[in-house]
Amino acid sequence: MNRLLVVILTMLVSVQLYAQQQTQRITGYIYDEASRVPLTGVVVSVINSSPARGAATDENGRFSIDSVTIGRRSLKISYISYEAKVINDVVVTAGKEVNLDIALQEAVMNMNEVTISYDRSQDKNRTINDMALISARSFNVDETKKYAGALGDPSRMAANFAGIVAGNDSRNDIVVRGNSPTGMLWQIEGLNAPNPNHFGTITSTGGPVSMLNNNNIAKSDFLTGAFPAQYGNALAGAFDIKLRNGNRDKAEYVAQIGFNGFEGGAEGPIGKNKKTSYLINYRYSTLSVFKELGLNLGTGTAVPVYQDVNYKVVSDLSKKSKLSVFGIAGNSRADFLGKDIDTTKPDLYGGNPFSDQKTKFGTTITGVSFEHMLSEKSTTKLIAGYSTTDQLYTNDSISQSDYSTHPSELADFSTGKLSVQWLYMYKFNAKNNLQTGLTYENISYDMNYKRMYPQQPDRVYADQSGNMGLYQGFAQWKHRFSKDLSVVGGMHFQYLDLNNSFAAEPRAGMRYSINARNAVSLGYGLHSQAQNVYNYLVRTPDAIGGYTLTNKNMGFTQSNHFVASYDLNMSSSMRIKAETFYQLIGNVPVESSASSFSVLNSGADFGIDNRDSLVNKGKGYNYGAELTVEHFLSKGFYFLITGSLIRSRYEGSDGVERNTAFNTGHVLNVLAGKEFKVGKKGSVLAINVKATTIGGRYLTPLNLAASQLTGSAVYRTELAFSEKQTDYFRTDFKIAYRKEFRKSTMEFSIDLQNVTNNKNVFNQTYDRRTNRIVNNYQQGFFPVPMFRYTF
Repeated sequence: MNRLLVVILTMLVSVQLYAQQQTQRITGYIYDEASRVPLTGVVVSVINSSPARGAATDENGRFSIDSVTIGRRSLKISYISYEAKVINDVVVTAGKEVNLDIALQEAVMNMNEVTISYDRSQDKNRTINDMALISARSFNVDETKKYAGALGDPSRMAANFAGIVAGNDSRNDIVVRGNSPTGMLWQIEGLNAPNPNHFGTITSTGGPVSMLNNNNIAKSDFLTGAFPAQYGNALAGAFDIKLRNGNRDKAEYVAQIGFNGFEGGAEGPIGKNKKTSYLINYRYSTLSVFKELGLNLGTGTAVPVYQDVNYKVVSDLSKKSKLSVFGIAGNSRADFLGKDIDTTKPDLYGGNPFSDQKTKFGTTITGVSFEHMLSEKSTTKLIAGYSTTDQLYTNDSISQSDYSTHPSELADFSTGKLSVQWLYMYKFNAKNNLQTGLTYENISYDMNYKRMYPQQPDRVYADQSGNMGLYQGFAQWKHRFSKDLSVVGGMHFQYLDLNNSFAAEPRAGMRYSINARNAVSLGYGLHSQAQNVYNYLVRTPDAIGGYTLTNKNMGFTQSNHFVASYDLNMSSSMRIKAETFYQLIGNVPVESSASSFSVLNSGADFGIDNRDSLVNKGKGYNYGAELTVEHFLSKGFYFLITGSLIRSRYEGSDGVERNTAFNTGHVLNVLAGKEFKVGKKGSVLAINVKATTIGGRYLTPLNLAASQLTGSAVYRTELAFSEKQTDYFRTDFKIAYRKEFRKSTMEFSIDLQNVTNNKNVFNQTYDRRTNRIVNNYQQGFFPVPMFRYTF
C-alpha cells in the first residue's frame, strides 16, 4: 500500500512538474514612436499572472520576461510621462519565444505615470507609422494564419479589409477602392520593392503565390488612401512590410508543409555577445504533390514550380547604432503544353490547346539598413538596396492540320534597381515631431517583346535597354494640439529623368477624439505615379522600317484622394468604423486616336499593354463608402464584417464614360472564428469561416463573327467593360489544431476553400475548336492542408 502511494505521489509530482514547464519567455524592444529612440525603465507586466511576471527595459530599450504560461496573454506597458498601452492576445507557445517591438507615445501634458489602460481596439488599429491618421491599419502574422482562405499570404489576408476587392482566385492582386492593382506600392523594411510574388509579371503587383514568408513578417502597416508623404509613386495604396528580428538568445527552428510549399526555417544568435541575430526561411513548391493527389489547381495539367528564401540579419553595433541586412529571392516556372490541356476543366492561367506556352520568373530584393541615434530626440536611417526582376515567356503555335509548331511570341524582360534612401526623424517635444527623407532609384532595363508569323517579318513591340532615374523627397510634420486632436501635414516630390516629369504633392490628415469611444478623421492627398517601365518603351513603327518611342514622354498619372472616417469603440473588444472616399484621377495615359483604352484598366488580366502613341489626356474617378464591424479575439471568439460600396469609372480618348475593369459595385466579407481549449496542457482547436460576395465583373463582349473569321478572340472594344457578370460568391472553412509539447509546438490545419463549389466566372474567350464563346470559371472546391512544427 505504501509503495502504491509513493508511485501515485511520484506521478502527481511529475504531472505538476510537466505543467510547470509549459511556460515560455517574452522579449521585446520599446522605443519612442516619434523619435524612434529606445526607452529605458519602461515597466512591462503580464496581466492576471500568478505569480506576478514582469520586467523593465534596459538602457537599450530591451526587456525579457521568463516563465510566462503558454496561451493567449495580455501585457501592460507603463512609463512615466508616456501613454500606457495594453496589448492583448499575445500568443505564447512552447515551441517559440515571443519577441515584440513596441512603440510608445509621449503624453501631451506632463503627468505622473499613466495608469489608464490603452484598450485593445485602439492598439489593434494603431499603425507603426505615427503619421498615418486615416485609411490605415496594422496587421500581424497571426491574422495571415488565422483567417480562412488567407493561406498565410498578406495580400489574401488584406482582401478581407474594407475597400479591398479580390475576386480573382488565380492571383492575389489587391484592388483598392476601384483602382488598378498596379497602383500599389510595396515597401519591405522601408525599401521600395518590385512585385514580391511568384509568377508576377512586370506589369502587375500580384501573383498566384506570395514570396513573402509569413513566418518572417512582423507587425506591419496597410494603407488604402490619402497616405502620408513618405509614400510616393503610387495611386492606390501601400503595403509597408516589416520583417521581424531573429531570436538573439537561442536557436529556434520551424518545419512546415502547406499550399505555399515545403518549408524550413532557423533563427538564433550569432556570436557569444548576443548582439547579432539571424533569421532565414527557405521554401519549395508543393503543388506537384497536390497534382499527384488529383487536386485541380486551376492550372490545367501544368505544374507550377517555385522556390524562395527570406532572410534578415540584425546587429547592434553600439548603444546608438544598428545594422540590418535583409532580402528575398525567388524563382518560378510553369509550362502549358497544348497537348496536355484538358478543355473540360478550368484553366485560370491562359492554357490553350493550340499553343505551347512556357514561363520563367525570377525576383531578388536585397537591402542594407543602418540606423543611428543622433541624440535623445533624433534618429537617422540610411537604406541601400538592389533588386532585380526577370521574366521570360515563349509561345509556340500548334498547327491544327499537322500539329507542327512554330514560334509565335517572345517576351523577355529584365530590370535592375539600385535604391538609396535617407531618413531623418526629430522630436521637438510631446506635441511636435518632424520626418524628412530623400530617395534615389536608378532603374536599368532590357525589354524585348515580339510576335512572329510564318513567312512574314516579326512584329517587334519593344527592344530597348538602358536606365532611368527616379528621385523622391518628402517632409512631414505632426502636431498634437491636445491628447484628442492631432494634425499631420506634408509634401512629397518626385522627378523622373527619362522625360523630366515632376510632381509636387501636398498631403494632410487630421484626427479628433470626441471622447474615449468616438473619433473622426479627415485626410487629403495628391498622389502621382510613373508609368510602367515597359509602357515607355513600346515602339511605333514608321513607313521606312524604323520606329519612334511615342510613349516616352508620358507624364505622371495623378490622383486626388479625399477621405473621411468615423470610429466608434463599442467596448475594449469591439469597434465600428465607417469611411467615405472620393478619388479624382487625371493625366491618365490613353491613345492619341479615339478609343476606349485607358491605363486605369491595366492589371485586369495577364496581358501586356502594347499600345503606342499614348498621351496623358484620360481621366477617371472612384468613390464609395466602407463599413467595418470588428470583434477582436476575446474569450476565444472573434468576427470581422466588412462591407464596401464602390463606383469606379473612366474616360478613354473617345470621351465616353465607362466602367473600369474593377467596378464591382459592392463587396461583403463575413469572417468568424472560435478557439476551444483542449485538455489541460495548452492545446487549442480553432474553427474559422469566411463568406465573400462581390459584385460581378464587367467584361468586354466578344465579337463572335470576327472571332470565327480570324480563328482567335476578337473583342468589341467600343463596348469595353459593358457586360456585367453574375456576382462572385465563395465560402471558406478552416479547422486548425495546436498541440503543445514540453519545448515544441505542433500545428495542423485544413483550409477548405470554396466549400460550396460555386462556379464563379473568370473570363470569356473564344474556343476555335467549337466556334463558340465559352466561360472560364474560377477555382472550385479546393482543400489545402498545412502542418507546422516549431522547436
